[in-house]
Amino acid sequence: MDHRLLAALRACGTDARVAAATRALSHGGEHGALWLAAGLAGAAADRPRRAAWLRGTALALAAHLLSVGLKRVVRRPRPRLPGPAPLVRTASAHSFPSAHAASATAAAVALGALRPAGAALPVPAAAMCLSRLVAGVHYPSDVAAGAALGALTASLGGGRAAGSRTGGGRD
Repeated sequence: MDHRLLAALRACGTDARVAAATRALSHGGEHGALWLAAGLAGAAADRPRRAAWLRGTALALAAHLLSVGLKRVVRRPRPRLPGPAPLVRTASAHSFPSAHAASATAAAVALGALRPAGAALPVPAAAMCLSRLVAGVHYPSDVAAGAALGALTASLGGGRAAGSRTGGGRD
């Protein structure tokens, strides 16, 4: 099932526009950069909730670092599909769990709770997760595990409820 779903989504990357968007998302998600930038921008712009923005940013980074550590333990090789090469290069030869999915989901949970500014973050986070499959560098189970790790990290870190009100207090 993992291979069939990956092959079907990877085929979407043969469209030039889809490939360009996939590459842009993949590069923006390297080391959680997009989510770190979003969190720091939120902290700079939303002074009353600065601590909550910084906490959410730290949780996205923590999810990324946890996933990198797990990759070194699990050591699952990246997919090798017949046909076109993957759309992006990767920092490591290991795929489980997806660090892009972990940091994206942690940001969507932790920073997404900071409404209204963070309300749109789940959309690019979902696109980031999907892009890893279209790029051909992760199996669906890698992305699902990364997303679960990100959601768990944000939830255990208090990211969803912390600071979601205007005043920055806990709900």
